Amino acid sequence: MSVLWWIRHGPTHAKGMVGWTDLPADLSDANRLKRLAETLPDAPVISSTLDRARATADAIQGNRPRLPDDPDLREIHFGDWEMRTHDDVSAEDPDRIRAFWDQPGDNRPPGGESWHDLQARVDAAADRLLARGGDVIVVAHFGAILTQYQRVARLRTTDAFAQRIENLSLSRFRYADPAEIQAINHHP
Repeated sequence: MSVLWWIRHGPTHAKGMVGWTDLPADLSDANRLKRLAETLPDAPVISSTLDRARATADAIQGNRPRLPDDPDLREIHFGDWEMRTHDDVSAEDPDRIRAFWDQPGDNRPPGGESWHDLQARVDAAADRLLARGGDVIVVAHFGAILTQYQRVARLRTTDAFAQRIENLSLSRFRYADPAEIQAINHHP
């Protein structure tokens, strides 16, 4: 039985929808990073290809082996809405942004991804990690982790959206047989 230890990257302090924009993480809380690293098993570490995740993975890696960064672990791609605020986009395209948040699934921002696109991408990455066997520490993003929480807890998308995944939080999910996937715990 495999466990994926999902960690959300350090904060960016950006105001707006941050998906594929490559912003640095604020990793100034050395004590919190140390405590997080001490909580983790002796297992390989992997991250998305975005700098905020890579730098966070570097900060907690210690002597653990590092797997190549995986672009499938990136945050959702907000397309034309990238780095814009909800209010700004809502003033331009209220129906589309309302549908994106209120009826997630196939609705996507112009030039971006839908929730289902993100789920399929992250599920594929998680399945590749699970095929390795054993535990893996995965440093990723809010949306990516939320897709896996939805998967293991068998939630509807709207129910998953109500969950909080804080920066530098740890969500540990046990993946058995796909029919028996379950959440072990979630630490916001």
